[in-house]
Amino acid sequence: MRTVLAVDLGGTKTTTARVDEEGVVVDRLKVPAERTLEDAVARIAAHVGDAAAVGVIVPGIYTPSSGCAWCPNLWGTGEVPLLAALQARVSVPVVIDSDRAGCVVGESWLGAARGLRDVVFVAIGTGIGVGILSDGRVLRGAHGIAGAAGWFALDPAWTEAYGTMGCWEAEAAGPAIARHAGRSDAGAVVEAARAGDPGARAVIARAAGYTAMGVANLVSVINPEVVVLGGGLGYGAADLLLDPVRAGVRRWAQPIAAARCRIEASQLGEDAGLLGAARLALDAC
Repeated sequence: MRTVLAVDLGGTKTTTARVDEEGVVVDRLKVPAERTLEDAVARIAAHVGDAAAVGVIVPGIYTPSSGCAWCPNLWGTGEVPLLAALQARVSVPVVIDSDRAGCVVGESWLGAARGLRDVVFVAIGTGIGVGILSDGRVLRGAHGIAGAAGWFALDPAWTEAYGTMGCWEAEAAGPAIARHAGRSDAGAVVEAARAGDPGARAVIARAAGYTAMGVANLVSVINPEVVVLGGGLGYGAADLLLDPVRAGVRRWAQPIAAARCRIEASQLGEDAGLLGAARLALDAC
C-alpha cells in the first residue's frame, strides 16, 4: 500500500506523518516550528523516504500560480517560494495548500463530513478561518484568500481591532474570549464555564453568538450539507458552542439552507489538516 508524507506547518509546531491510502497514520513526529524556510524544507526533505508524494499545509495564504506562501506567523510578512524550494530537494510530487483547505479535505475524507461534496470547515482558535468544499472542489479564490471569514463584518460599531484581524475573529477567537473574561487564555475560560462560572459562561455565550452569525452567513451564501466546527476552540469547546450556534443559524440563515445543513463538531480534531494534506498528496500521485 502506498504511503505519503503529510506535513502540517503550524504556527508553533510542525507535524509530519506518514499516512497510507486508508488514512492510517503509520508514524508521526511533532517538533517546534522552523522559523526559516530553509530549515522547514530541510526537515521535510529528511523525512520523505519512500513516500509516493508530499502534501504540505501552511498557516496562511498559498498561491498556486506562483508556488509562493505567505505565512507571517512563521517566516515574516513577505511571500516565500515554498514550492520551488521543496521541488529542489524532493524528487516526488509535492502539493501545497492552506491549512483551511487541508482541514475541510480531511473532514470530508475521514471525518464529520465523510463522503460529502459541499462542506464548510470553521477553524476557531487563535484566529478564525474557513475551508470550503463546493461540489467536491476546494474553493481558493483568485489569490488563495478564500475562506478568510474571520474578516466577516458582524458588528457595525467599528473598532480599530477590526482593521487588523476582522470583526468575527476580534470578537470570538481565543484571544478575544480570554480578553473579555480577564483571563490569560481561552482554555481557562472554557473550563470555568464548564464549572458553572456565570462570568465565563456569559463570555462563551457572547462568542457563540458571533460565531452563530458567521456560520449563518456561510450557510446562506454557500448552502453546504454540513458545517464542521474545528480548531482548538471549535473542537475543544464544542460542548459549549454547538447548541447555541445551531440555534443561531436557525434564526439568522436562509431558512431552507439552514434546515438542510448539519452543524457538527470535528471528528478528527487536530489531525484534520494533517489528514487533509495526506489526501491531497494521494490525489497527486
